[in-house]
Amino acid sequence: MKRICFLTDSIFSFGGVQRVTAVIAKELAKDCDVTIVTLDREEAKDTTFYDLSRSDIHYRFFAYPPTPAWKLWVCKAYSYLYRKVLPQIRLTSDWYAHSSFPSEKRRALANELADGHYDAIVGVHAPLAVRLATCRKALGGTRLIGWIHNSYEALFGKQSLYIGPELRKHYEWQLEKLDKTVVLCHDDARKYPFDNLQIIYNPLTLTPGQPSAGTSKKFLAVGRFSRLHKGFDLLIEAFRIFANEDKDWTLDLVGEGVEEPMYRRLIGRYGLEDRVTIHPFTTRIQDYYSQAQVYVLSSRWEGFGLVLVEAMAHGLPVVSSNLPTSEEIMGDFGLYYINGDVNGLARRMLEATRIDWPSKSKEAMAIARRFDLGSIIRQWRQLLDASVSSK
Repeated sequence: MKRICFLTDSIFSFGGVQRVTAVIAKELAKDCDVTIVTLDREEAKDTTFYDLSRSDIHYRFFAYPPTPAWKLWVCKAYSYLYRKVLPQIRLTSDWYAHSSFPSEKRRALANELADGHYDAIVGVHAPLAVRLATCRKALGGTRLIGWIHNSYEALFGKQSLYIGPELRKHYEWQLEKLDKTVVLCHDDARKYPFDNLQIIYNPLTLTPGQPSAGTSKKFLAVGRFSRLHKGFDLLIEAFRIFANEDKDWTLDLVGEGVEEPMYRRLIGRYGLEDRVTIHPFTTRIQDYYSQAQVYVLSSRWEGFGLVLVEAMAHGLPVVSSNLPTSEEIMGDFGLYYINGDVNGLARRMLEATRIDWPSKSKEAMAIARRFDLGSIIRQWRQLLDASVSSK
């Protein structure tokens, strides 16, 4: 039986990456020995998240040991030089890989992973994938796979809140050391300058509820209220413009996070309390999709817009920013506006209230079926089978 490990920052918390990781791990656990090594604290363990309790998955809770203060200063000094002064070449990138991941932490992670005698280890998210690459020698012949959940632009663009352009080449050189790097769309695959890439879409990770009846006059947007990412500030601004033309439709926002106070201030400033409602995360998100009439994705960036697939699985038409991943998922189906254009978003929302809803709804569900879990998990099994057979 193949021994597979997923290395992740968190599995016992709400989030799209956590949910996708859990769903893939549960399916693989049907015929593989699956372990999730997580940076969650052990007291956070709650296998009711994503129905993890229904699968035979092992969990290991890992915490990095402290690094001596003197070494931290040395590492920080070199890291600064690499980012700001030194020529960025493969050699200095390798040195930076060690300065940004000191030996105590690196050895501890490598030992934790080596103890599992895994056939393949999947590093979830770019930073952990790079740390996995830094442990390459210590992990012998274990196949190492990176799984990148953010778009190339979100990671390395000028406005990136994650990594930024100054570390773009470093990440590319380090990811190239892995046996495979999984990305979520063709647009991203074209941007990475190496060949060990595989495109695997995220699957539909929930069982759809009742299809929408298309009569509620409700817009819906779902996602974490993290800084800038989902563009809910833009959506509220656009709804204010939309509301000057339409007096009936409402907007539901479902999520939690640091930007919620800002959203509530915007709603109050524009007097939209009766038309825009914020709801907390729920394990029954299907109920919101079933009750909505149109889904809106206002994101400034996305690795893979899983909520689009979820919305379409409930028969919802979609208004979306013109992100490459949205266009790849939906093709001509989506009602697109230029990313960040509040007036364009408002116009598309108004247009969405007038569409031929029955035909759009039928088309939506047909698109969603392309992302069924069965076809996606087959690709993961083929990837892992190839990894094991080539050891």
